[in-house]
Amino acid sequence: MSAILTDQFRILRASEFISSVEDVNNSYYAFLSVPNTDEIDSNWETNIPDPIDSFDEENRAFDNIVALSKITPSDVRQVVKKYEWISGETYEMYRNDYSRINRSPATNSTRLYDSKFYVLTSQFRVYICLQNGTDTSNPQGRPSVNEPTHTTSTPQSAGDGSDKYIWKYLYTISPNDAIKFDSTNFIPVPQNWPTNPEVSLIRDASVDGSIEVAVITNSGIGYGSANTINNIPIIGDGSGAEASITISSEGKVVDVLVTNSGSGYSYGTLDISNITHTGIGSTTIANFDVIIPPKGGHGKDIYRELGCNKVLLYSRFENLQFQNPDVISSNSFSRLGVLKNPLKFDGTSQFNESTASGLYALKLTGVGSSSLSFTDDERIIQTISTGSTSIGRVASYDKSTQILKFWQDRSLVLTQPKGGPSSPAYGDEPEYGYKLHRFTGSIGSGGSLIVGQPDNPSPNGLEIDGSFNGSTTTINNRTYNLGQEFVNGVANPEIKPRSGDIIYVDNRESIPRSRNQKEDIKIIIEF
Repeated sequence: MSAILTDQFRILRASEFISSVEDVNNSYYAFLSVPNTDEIDSNWETNIPDPIDSFDEENRAFDNIVALSKITPSDVRQVVKKYEWISGETYEMYRNDYSRINRSPATNSTRLYDSKFYVLTSQFRVYICLQNGTDTSNPQGRPSVNEPTHTTSTPQSAGDGSDKYIWKYLYTISPNDAIKFDSTNFIPVPQNWPTNPEVSLIRDASVDGSIEVAVITNSGIGYGSANTINNIPIIGDGSGAEASITISSEGKVVDVLVTNSGSGYSYGTLDISNITHTGIGSTTIANFDVIIPPKGGHGKDIYRELGCNKVLLYSRFENLQFQNPDVISSNSFSRLGVLKNPLKFDGTSQFNESTASGLYALKLTGVGSSSLSFTDDERIIQTISTGSTSIGRVASYDKSTQILKFWQDRSLVLTQPKGGPSSPAYGDEPEYGYKLHRFTGSIGSGGSLIVGQPDNPSPNGLEIDGSFNGSTTTINNRTYNLGQEFVNGVANPEIKPRSGDIIYVDNRESIPRSRNQKEDIKIIIEF
């Protein structure tokens, strides 16, 4: 007994994911993380590790999230593989019967969705190839030399029609969608196709079971002298379709043209029973393939027609110092991910802001706080009380605002086994104990506000400004938005650690950041 999950199931899952992003009760975020790859795998830069899908690894992934950016409904589209129209290229025609036993002629594909049956033109218009010049002399079709340009709902040839191609216009990629969703390998499909008024001309012109194309599979012979025969009925389970055929001087059928598309067909053929042979010499019967459109007709359901089982998520990360500096202006990141429905740090409700910081932060003070610096990824410590020391790693330091951002993860108190990211193991007693204490502006007995630098032989000697509260600071009459709420000089991440579900992880080579840098993130998810 054998079974498959069909392509339509995958397309359905992609559409359902889009609906989940559009649901106002959900919040999806792209995130950047892993500023220091050595904490996870010392060989990361030369041999990027595959992500691990486990509950433990999900917990680890939360520990070093640097920044998050919300993914809105306008940031997500279903996409399909990109095939750009190029003069001289042979494209495959749409057929409803590509399979393991009937492969596509050019790409040898076993299914329609892997064949090159649609194109993106230089005007960002998308067309389906309904006929590529296929006939008995050109069973794999012909090179396309005329770029389609029409935007009407009726299938047409391009240019002078000399290449014998027939194209069906589907849609034009808007400038905004081109910026966000066009990529090297994929093109976007318009959102909400069933209700989108911008595509109503094409959608509403579709007819279920209408026939646009028939092809000759055997020209036959013995049909008399050169002639054109019209009004040949196409028989099957639909009605109303007709075609005309052209007979050559050798008595062969050399061309077929559908003249009336009809409706309701799921199969069909030309009824040439009333066309008689001459009876002179050898005779054979001509055969035809009638090409059946997708359910609803061409243009009715673009996701089904093009096989949209992939989704592209777009997100932009940039440092807006005076507005919302949730994205650090230095260091690097080595992991992208998608997080669904994180909570606010206090856990009272779902987080829903446009951006968020996943880092802790300190407001520092002291001599040189506006000129001294910290090294990315260096360890920092604070004695919060007698016998208790907090420890973290530097993500970034802003000399203008004296804001030090850092993260705390298990690597600071647990040794990492050789061989990469696996379940951590207890090793030698950590220098500052196994517990990850939080930094504080309200120290206990024997504690200090000084931020130590155990890896720096010449520490800065700066300390936490325990009197600072709020989310803004004013310097030289300019107000800086700090992006996080500080209490006694300390700010928590804006999301609750380990809240929500990480649904996508992509490990990659470290990407350094700078103050004026922007990252346009495009994530492809395949269902």
